Amino acid sequence: MYLVTREIGGAETDEKEETRKNAPDLQPEYCHYRDEGCEYADSCLGCPFPHCLYDEPRGRQRWLKELRNREINRLFKGGWGVRELAGLFGVSQRTIQRALKNMPPALLPQQSEEPAKH
Repeated sequence: MYLVTREIGGAETDEKEETRKNAPDLQPEYCHYRDEGCEYADSCLGCPFPHCLYDEPRGRQRWLKELRNREINRLFKGGWGVRELAGLFGVSQRTIQRALKNMPPALLPQQSEEPAKH
């Protein structure tokens, strides 16, 4: 069984679609584009990021997570413990450990190689 469907005013719709396909791609100077930016930059042309955060899937979330992890690493290097960092950032201790796991070895606090004397 075949069903045939039509839009109301089908002939007009075909003409509109055809003109859209054949419409010229306008040059930027003929387009009315308002560069409103986002919360990170006043305009897209003045954005500090090499690629728009909103063009990548979860781009903004990934960027905020990287900032958080850098701050966790900096505070850990400054002497904060995992438990205190978890409370400060409102995340689990395991999340703090994951952030520290990706930290370059050169930035980790140095632990003494000597066994503890009793």
